[in-house]
Amino acid sequence: MNSVYDVMQLLKRFGIYVYTKDRIADLEMMEDEIRELYKMQMIEAKDFQVAMLLLRKDLNNSKM
Repeated sequence: MNSVYDVMQLLKRFGIYVYTKDRIADLEMMEDEIRELYKMQMIEAKDFQVAMLLLRKDLNNSKM
């Protein structure tokens, strides 16, 4: 995974589509969904870590 787009593709594999027309809300919702997938052991720890890093990085850039 290299971008938020890749995180979105990961979520789509599980039938999760996030789009609210609010970039910050989308990123926060994607974080929640990634956390839930990890808790349910649907994704590996490495994918969880990379996805969270990418989402937080983009979220910090969006808030500036």
